[in-house]
Amino acid sequence: MSRLGIRRRLVRLPGVARLVRGLAPLRAQAHELGALVAASWRRSLQLRVVVSTLALSSAVVLVLGLVLQSEIAERLLQSKINGALVQAETGRVVLEGELSGVDPDREGAQEILNAALQRLTNTEDSSPGTSTAGDFRAALTSGIGNGPEISSGPVDEVTPEQRATVAEGGVSRQYTTVDGVPTLVIGQPVSTAGRDLQFYLLFPLEGERLTLNLVQSTLIVGGLVLLVLLAAIASLVTRQVVRPIRHAADVAERFAGGHLDERMAVRGEDEVARLAESYNEMAGSLAAQIAQLEEFGALQRRFTSDVSHELRTPLTTVRMAADVLYASRDELLPALRRSSELLVTELDRFEELLADLLEISRLDAGVAELGAEQIDLSAVVQRAVGAVRGLATDAGTELVLDLPAGEYVEADSRRVERIVRNLVANAIDHGEGRPVEVTMAGDPASVAVLVRDHGVGLRPGEADLVFNRFWRAEESRARRSGGTGLGLSISIEDARLHGGWLQAWGEPGSGSAFRLTLPRQVGGHISASPLPLGPPSGDGDAARRDGRPGSSVPTPPRGVVARRDEARPMRDDDGRQLRSAEVAPVLPAERAITDPGVER
Repeated sequence: MSRLGIRRRLVRLPGVARLVRGLAPLRAQAHELGALVAASWRRSLQLRVVVSTLALSSAVVLVLGLVLQSEIAERLLQSKINGALVQAETGRVVLEGELSGVDPDREGAQEILNAALQRLTNTEDSSPGTSTAGDFRAALTSGIGNGPEISSGPVDEVTPEQRATVAEGGVSRQYTTVDGVPTLVIGQPVSTAGRDLQFYLLFPLEGERLTLNLVQSTLIVGGLVLLVLLAAIASLVTRQVVRPIRHAADVAERFAGGHLDERMAVRGEDEVARLAESYNEMAGSLAAQIAQLEEFGALQRRFTSDVSHELRTPLTTVRMAADVLYASRDELLPALRRSSELLVTELDRFEELLADLLEISRLDAGVAELGAEQIDLSAVVQRAVGAVRGLATDAGTELVLDLPAGEYVEADSRRVERIVRNLVANAIDHGEGRPVEVTMAGDPASVAVLVRDHGVGLRPGEADLVFNRFWRAEESRARRSGGTGLGLSISIEDARLHGGWLQAWGEPGSGSAFRLTLPRQVGGHISASPLPLGPPSGDGDAARRDGRPGSSVPTPPRGVVARRDEARPMRDDDGRQLRSAEVAPVLPAERAITDPGVER
């Protein structure tokens, strides 16, 4: 049976299922804690430096502590062994002098051994200067020989292996445990008038063990104190470096947010001070250039607006003259008749261009007003489609409408109609005679209008460029609508003025799609669009190849401000009210609001 099958069978058991359900909150908390720690690790340079210093210091302290403990233990044991050997040799000499005429197999040998061992102990106790290994206990035995074994002292605490070694005439050294106390046992033979005796000295190592425990405790406490000190030192040192960096990051963020007078404080003459001076010089240069660009932009907008207004007077005169010529074109020669028709056509385009330039200048200056009211979006879209239906008839393009009634939004009908009219006209221009689909759908928060064509489409990267002013996908393409190149630029500004989205998608040979998404109420928040932007999953080979989803949830643009006849409070992304001077700026990357990732 596979591991997965065993796991499934275990989960079906009542007790295991309850245990899994009981552990689920703990697993969730552990996951949240892990995510919090990972986020702190990624975001804090000081934390990474301190933890890395602690890890390396812990490894160094651990290795050093083990080496010191091993060296101290070895020295203590070696000193104990050297003293024990000297003491055992001294005791052997004393016993051989006492027992040189004693035969262990004769009667009365037990008393003699006891007396000799007693005198040896008393001699060692009375002359502490000769004891170099500390306290000991002595044992003396005749071993198993021709007669019965005669023993004196704790012979039973000596291991049989050591007794066998000493019985063969060798000197033995062995560690053993007696009543839980580590003991060093030194054994060697002692010559007598008869057979040799076995002489043992037992040295308890309790003092050495206590000394090693004290050394170990001292090393542990000292290591912990050292680690704490190293962590504090690393934190202080890192703080001296990280603090200026954080300050620089805060100043840079405020500078990027529009506070061009933000500067770093310069203290001292070190590298951080040089960084602050360099940053301040850069910020001053950027602020001066931004001021120049703003002044130039203001002058350019004013120039455009003034020129557009000034051109209206001569244009009106030319229009009147052109209308007179056009009205009497039947009386003119064929060449002059054609010239009058071209003059009227180009004047129409010129008037459209002037109107678009005036609208762009108002949008750039931030004085465009949003006359929002409750409207039925389907009626507005139908009016926009009706305005370009003649263009569709001339191009042989079928308009397929799916506009459910009753989708009400709070919007400026004139601007919304202009957006849809521009989108449908562009779709007719680039649809190559194939049907153009206009679809509308809504959800509780928003309503979307999708204009889809099946023409040449957009090449990679062009979805970001279609909203640029005067940009065209194909310079050689003949446009039936006679556009000025400003339609989509004005459309995206109108969508942003409503707090909505205008997004583009396209692929070569698969057509393109433009989606307008408006909130139900002006200033409402949009998190997703009711209609997918690209083709649904499985629609077309390109969609299957790229695995593109059928819907998107892009991030809404910042800095969208709605204007109505009555004052409406401005709010940021989090819903907090903003003063007029605190309106978040529109970032350059948001000039063309397109879907992120593969949906473009």
